[in-house]
Amino acid sequence: MLQLNIGKNRINFGLIVVDMQNGFVSKGGSYDNLDMDVHNYQKIIPGIKELIGFCRREDIPIFYTEAIRESSGIDLLLNIHNILPKSREERLRNKKVPICVRGTWDAQTIDQIKPREEDHIILKRRDSAFQDTELRVWLQSIRVNTLIFCGIDTSICVESSLRDAFNLGYDVIVVSDATASGIRKHYETTIERIRDYYGIVVDFSNLQKIIKILEQINDGETEYGNETNERIIEFLERHNLIDIRKERRMTQN
Repeated sequence: MLQLNIGKNRINFGLIVVDMQNGFVSKGGSYDNLDMDVHNYQKIIPGIKELIGFCRREDIPIFYTEAIRESSGIDLLLNIHNILPKSREERLRNKKVPICVRGTWDAQTIDQIKPREEDHIILKRRDSAFQDTELRVWLQSIRVNTLIFCGIDTSICVESSLRDAFNLGYDVIVVSDATASGIRKHYETTIERIRDYYGIVVDFSNLQKIIKILEQINDGETEYGNETNERIIEFLERHNLIDIRKERRMTQN
């Protein structure tokens, strides 16, 4: 697994691929059968495939989430909530059956980015990848502390998972050209919120550059502690980040 020593800190990356399932993305899946526009979701498949390939080469562990329901409908939101927006309907309206039923093609990750044996699959029944799942235990067991997010829907399950991750103490990165929302306005609002309050939003090309710089720091090719290092200063300013090097020195003094 990729481990990078940055100053006194260690960065261990993990990739979270959120809900890229046939039911949401594929022709003939539940969303398609509900006449929902899945074009935005399909557009990011090549980008996610490229991101996954990069993480495999860098030995970054990959975690896939799959949102599932039971065929009986016992875990539908309708059974719990009295106030529920229509957009939260989790059944095919013509058959009144749940979408993405556990064990079906609908619930499986799409073939283009299918998990391998060494990957990890988190079955989730709510928006967040951390809600009543094994994910936190798995991340702790291999000491992952920095999460890269891709997948769908950016403004629902990606954001919910990312917020929980941040509040649990993980550093978070969103790959902008490997995430999508059904509604563009919702996507843009979420991206703005993440930039302002939670972490870093970068496209895949810039993610590669960030990891390369971190590898150079780890290998001693770039001096992390040098507060005049232009590359580090430019990175911090571009992403509106606190310079923790200075802050920690002030705290220690």
